[in-house]
Amino acid sequence: MRSVTYSMSVSLDGYIVGPDGDFDWTVPDEEVFRFWIDEIRGVGVHLLGRRLYETMLYWETADQDASLDDSELEWAALWKPLPKVVFSTTLSAVRGNARLASGGLAEEIERLRAEPGEGDIAIGGATLAAEAAALGLIDEYRAMVYPVLVGGGIPFFPQRERRVDLELVETPRAFRSRVVHLRYRVAR
Repeated sequence: MRSVTYSMSVSLDGYIVGPDGDFDWTVPDEEVFRFWIDEIRGVGVHLLGRRLYETMLYWETADQDASLDDSELEWAALWKPLPKVVFSTTLSAVRGNARLASGGLAEEIERLRAEPGEGDIAIGGATLAAEAAALGLIDEYRAMVYPVLVGGGIPFFPQRERRVDLELVETPRAFRSRVVHLRYRVAR
C-alpha cells in the first residue's frame, strides 16, 4: 500500500512560515535542493492545500525562464507532470497536471491508495497535513529543519491533544548549510 508522507521545511522552533508570513529562510542551497529533487522522484501524487498550490504554480511555467539553472530545470521537469490533487473551498479551477479534490481528504487518500500506482502520496501544507494527522492518515513525517527560530507562525505539527509515537526511519542527515533532515514513521 502506498505511504502517505508529510514533508516540508521547518524552523527549529517548529514553524513552516513565520509570524509575518515569511518563509525566505527556507530557500535551499544547492545541496538541499538536490535532496528535494531526489525526494520528489519517490512521489506518485501530491496533495496540496490552496496556499501551497498557489505558491507552487510558479513551477508550471518555470521551464520557460532562461535564468534557471540546471537543478531548477530538473525540478520543474519533475514537478510539472506530477499528478496533484488540490483541496480548496475557494478555487473553481486549477492548472497543469492538477485536479480539484472531489471528496474529503480521507476519501481521496483511500481512493489513491486503492489505485494502481507507484510512489508515495505526499501531503504539502500545514493545514491539510493537520487534517490528515487528526484522521490518522499520515504514515511518515519528513522534516527539513532549518537552524532558525522564527518565534511563531504556522506550525509544522498540528496543535492537537493527541499523542503520536514515531519510529526513526533513517539516521538524520546533516547538510553543510546546518540544515538537518529527519524522517520518522508513525508507530502502529
